Amino acid sequence: MARPYKGTLSEETFNSEYLQTEQKLLYYTPPNFTPLKSYDMLICQDGNDYFQLGRIPRQVEELVEEAELRDVIIVGVPYPSVDERRKRYHPDGEKAEAYIRFLAHELVPYLDDKFPTHQLAASRTLAGDSLAATISLMAAIEYPSLFGQVMMHSPYVNKTVLDAVSNCIKPESIAIYHVIGTKETEVKTTDGKVLDFLSPNRELNELLTEKNFPYTYFEFEGDHTWTYWQKDLPRALTTLLPYD
Repeated sequence: MARPYKGTLSEETFNSEYLQTEQKLLYYTPPNFTPLKSYDMLICQDGNDYFQLGRIPRQVEELVEEAELRDVIIVGVPYPSVDERRKRYHPDGEKAEAYIRFLAHELVPYLDDKFPTHQLAASRTLAGDSLAATISLMAAIEYPSLFGQVMMHSPYVNKTVLDAVSNCIKPESIAIYHVIGTKETEVKTTDGKVLDFLSPNRELNELLTEKNFPYTYFEFEGDHTWTYWQKDLPRALTTLLPYD
């Protein structure tokens, strides 16, 4: 049997005016958590997936124990349904702007009040897979003074995303970790389409490099599933949140 976490897992419900609904939030706080110390925040879209499929609390804990990662508070923001996920996370989704404003104007102030955070953009990382990665990037580009790091696993990329990156006025202030699988050429999306994710991600890679973002990019031998994203998490985490 796998050992239990040494840190603490908890959840609560947050009433969001921007989303016009109650939003579930998941938390992981590290062992020996104390309000006398300030912590980095890792905010995961697709929160249930990162906690359950990605095993991110356990992976973080193991890396901290090995002195490869600094202490971090993880916040998971689950989506209520597949349809609602697409509305919130798709760059052209009808609720995408509302979701970004929820992150910036509701969630960040709430977390800064609830936890002892550094309250600096560089100490806030947005993470996501697929569409959740896309909205994380879009939020950081819109609010670089709040979100200084983005962890992207196989983001959905279209013209809206490429235009946002092209028009970013503070690329030097957003550190990005970006991976895509070489077999992500026929990805079945939630709206019933089959799309090539690899080619647009390679185009995004070229653009992020050209714009001089602080940037790390890898291609893995695999497809658009948590089988590969879970395995990549240690590298992603230690790239963006290395032990000082």
